[in-house]
Amino acid sequence: MASESEGLTATGYIQHHLQNMTYGKLPQGYERHNADGSVTVLDSSTWTLAHSAQEAKDMGFSAVHVDTMAWSILLGSLFCFLFWRVSKKATAGVPTGVQSFVELIVDFVNNTVSDIFHHKNSMIAPMGLTIFCWVFLMNLMDLVPVDWLPSAAMWATNDSHFFFKVVPTTDPNATLGMAITVFLLMIFYSITQKGLFGFIKELTCHPFFAPKKYWFFNIILVPINTILETVSLIAKPISLGLRLFGNMYAGEMIFILIALLFSVGLVMGIVGGVLQWAWAVFHILVITLQAFIFMVLTTVYMAMAYDDHSEDH
Repeated sequence: MASESEGLTATGYIQHHLQNMTYGKLPQGYERHNADGSVTVLDSSTWTLAHSAQEAKDMGFSAVHVDTMAWSILLGSLFCFLFWRVSKKATAGVPTGVQSFVELIVDFVNNTVSDIFHHKNSMIAPMGLTIFCWVFLMNLMDLVPVDWLPSAAMWATNDSHFFFKVVPTTDPNATLGMAITVFLLMIFYSITQKGLFGFIKELTCHPFFAPKKYWFFNIILVPINTILETVSLIAKPISLGLRLFGNMYAGEMIFILIALLFSVGLVMGIVGGVLQWAWAVFHILVITLQAFIFMVLTTVYMAMAYDDHSEDH
């Protein structure tokens, strides 16, 4: 346990596990507080890894969560490579082994998307498959014991305060980044299908619109519609990203709290082992469900982008 080997308090242990490996720029004259209590003043602006949560905060918007980026790209590449290898070696007849598993996932996603999205777009099903598998793999990292990979990273770098988070979906930058991409696709397809005028009309003339003989009421209704539809539109990516982040962050927090029991004593360590196993079994359902929900909501939003409400007015 990192908390035992380095003498961390329970609070310090939790904060260490929840801090991302952050790379960013610190300004000239910045005072860096070292682990031994000394202070280093930077002679010039420096791009470096943050040594504390405060340094990560001070790096500002330009900072990058290296661990989130690395694990996201690695797991995405793993998914692409696995499915590419299966497609290259696919055989006719009754599939076996990995091919059977991949075909099961593909059929499941394809059927789910077909039930939700009733328009013609050959990109939606592959996008749904990518989202489901990618988010599932990122969520799956939560089942790796919380100390294994961070401890290995600290050993490899010989830095006892090296930050290393391995679950990308516990970082709101990752989940909101995916959600914003979905949002931009939704706007793009909405304008593509309805035209810019049709998109603006949907924002201003829905859900309330007066009949032609009472057209003057629209002077009041159009601003109300615009506010309601804009709030509803912006809420979609925010809720999509925060839902995934919140559930995975809570799951990771529970694993960390259970891990603290191992440092209390033998009896509590046994209790912690049982709780960890039980929560891991339940968490398999959580990580799968969250990946499924993200895929389904993405498909629903794409379908909404294609739906035309102009016939209502």
